[in-house]
Amino acid sequence: MHDLVNLLEHLPAELIYLVAALIVAGETALLIGLVAPGEATLLLVGFLSFTGTLRLGPAMLVMITAAVLGDTLAYRSGRRYGPRLRASRWGARVGPQRWGRADAMLGRLGGRGVFAARWVAFARTLVPRLAGAAGLPYRRFLPWNVGGVVTWVGGSVLVGYLAGESYETVSAYLGRATGAVLVLAGCVLVIVLAGRWLGRNPDPARALFERALAVPPLSWVTRRYGILLFLLGTRIGATWALLLNVTAGLALLFGAGLVIAWLLGAVVRHSGLASVDAAIAQWFASRRTLGAVDVTLTVVSAFRGPVLIVVVALVAGVLAWRRRTYRADLLGLLGTVGAFVPPVVLAVVADLTAPSETLLFPTQIAVVSAGFCTLAWLLARGARWPVAVAWWTGAAVGIAGIGLARLYLGLSSASGAVSSALLGVLWTVVFVVAWATHDRAQRAEALPPAPRPPEPADAAGVDAPPGEDCAVASPPTGGDDSGPLAYGASG
Repeated sequence: MHDLVNLLEHLPAELIYLVAALIVAGETALLIGLVAPGEATLLLVGFLSFTGTLRLGPAMLVMITAAVLGDTLAYRSGRRYGPRLRASRWGARVGPQRWGRADAMLGRLGGRGVFAARWVAFARTLVPRLAGAAGLPYRRFLPWNVGGVVTWVGGSVLVGYLAGESYETVSAYLGRATGAVLVLAGCVLVIVLAGRWLGRNPDPARALFERALAVPPLSWVTRRYGILLFLLGTRIGATWALLLNVTAGLALLFGAGLVIAWLLGAVVRHSGLASVDAAIAQWFASRRTLGAVDVTLTVVSAFRGPVLIVVVALVAGVLAWRRRTYRADLLGLLGTVGAFVPPVVLAVVADLTAPSETLLFPTQIAVVSAGFCTLAWLLARGARWPVAVAWWTGAAVGIAGIGLARLYLGLSSASGAVSSALLGVLWTVVFVVAWATHDRAQRAEALPPAPRPPEPADAAGVDAPPGEDCAVASPPTGGDDSGPLAYGASG
């Protein structure tokens, strides 16, 4: 690496600008990013700015312009060749339903998806093309894309500049972080799919039990002794059956929580964030004052996990009583009067997986994150859009405030705070997605069936079938709609 830097320092600055710009633009325009993501180039540009070979301001401007130009070319390519791709043999194998879901997802996320994709390797290479192929308007694509480019490109160049002689270390950590982000994205996808499955199966224990009975070894028992199982179910009764299903469902959720906690902890540990825990802790320690410590400690003590769980229970009970939204299944319980139960389960999971050396409410960030998100979900459900945004913004501010307060007091490390906050937020995502899926399914079932189109009249004037009124098929003319046939009344 030092030989490469020494070689570049003797080249004209204009040539370095040109080559770096071509690499950054080609990452999306020519799909180079599928082979070699551009973080290393941006870090190198920042490092060369630190050594004086390049100037920081022009370097950032050139890199941002190149990235925006590359994304624009990729967008135009997707807009021009997207229909041809869908009509091709490969596009036919994808199927119109999957294309439709992709269009709907991009239409729902819109610019937010374009912005977030800039921070994920490979995704930033493909998303501009998908946006163009899906027909996302360029006036909507451009602002979000520019925002993502400015933050990602500018941040990467600044990291390389501030790293100084530690370029190789920072580059290695950033590569690990990119892999951790990809794994985290996969975890989020699995969590969303699990939430959708829970929404379609509001009693998960019963659904899994029924599927298990269809497995060949148990299907023989079901066929032979199915009547006994039925009689046993009627003997137990609906109340005890619901209680058993809720208990088994909570046990399943507890196991899922342990898996999620382990995965998130592994992702954060391998992201390289733990390597800067000491530096961040030292930075906060150097800014502590006695008065600020007392105030921060009071705030942290006030927002303990049990206190927030009690608040969630009270709010959930009041809203369930006012909205009459209680449902007699596991999901209905957890989404209404029992909305406090998921934070309780999470508190046990976080306590089992939290490091033993953490002091003063070790599970606080995870439970506070789940509690604030649950409160925002309960209060924003059915509210107008500005009100919902206000509740969710307040939840985000509360989670960030408690996390920063614990970092300020030295009660948590940066990596531990991030993993705990992710655990609490994603734990709530499971139930938010499940409730939304269940609501959509119920609304679809409640819709009346589409009316059948009337059959064409016989040209020969065949008589109507017995029991049907010919006047219904041939309404009276003349503009008078006050007759008995118009309203179905009798004379």
